[in-house]
Amino acid sequence: MEVKFSQEQLDKVKEIISRYPEGKQKSALLPLLHLAQEDFGWCSVEVMDYIATLLHIKPVEVYEVATFYSMFHMKPVGKYVLEVCQTGPCMLRGSDQIVNYLKKKLGVEMGGTSADGMFTLKTVECLASCGSAPMMQVEDAYYEYLSEEKIDEILDMFRANAIHRKEHFPGRTV
Repeated sequence: MEVKFSQEQLDKVKEIISRYPEGKQKSALLPLLHLAQEDFGWCSVEVMDYIATLLHIKPVEVYEVATFYSMFHMKPVGKYVLEVCQTGPCMLRGSDQIVNYLKKKLGVEMGGTSADGMFTLKTVECLASCGSAPMMQVEDAYYEYLSEEKIDEILDMFRANAIHRKEHFPGRTV
């Protein structure tokens, strides 16, 4: 499979790169990785090599950045990526139990994707919601004060193709 942006995406790439001074095009790396992941679904070696050619940098420079951030997927993922916070406050409030429940419920190990291709389970570092631990992020939405019952509701909602925004749950948080 050839990795190549559409002309519309290439126009976006040009606009993003133009935001940075001459000789500092590498600064566009994060936005281009986001754009590529949105287009191609994940950051394969071929995708990262393509980004390197667009920025005129070495592929290893892209690999270093893409593998550092948990938001970039280094292998294909499910429709929804469940990113469970694993730092101290969440662990103290039960994130390990939430992770174990999700593993059992989805039939996956950490980093795995459910058989139906719907969910990928990941742990991530601090998501800055310590006061509402344990919590997870899916796309741009936070799901807080997690319990097994709440996990069941969230998974059912996704399976029903409901929009996963906070307004689907009463109260301040989801």
